[in-house]
Amino acid sequence: MELLRKWAGRVGAVVTAATLAVFVPAVAWASTSGTSEIVYEAARRRRGGLGFLGVGSLLCCLVVIALIVLAVVLVTKRSRKRG
Repeated sequence: MELLRKWAGRVGAVVTAATLAVFVPAVAWASTSGTSEIVYEAARRRRGGLGFLGVGSLLCCLVVIALIVLAVVLVTKRSRKRG
């Protein structure tokens, strides 16, 4: 069972690192290239307001942030137990 926990922790760390390695540069690029203004404008024209930037995407964003915070808390908690 201990082996399974170690591998689950390693896989979680790799997935988290890969996700951050993809999304952090993508967000940085989008914030500097003017893409956000194009997306906001298209959403306003299409649905007359914020469009897809409503409650559903806000909830999704909060869930992703909660999962990231949970992963960080679990990793730090495990490292404190060892040392």
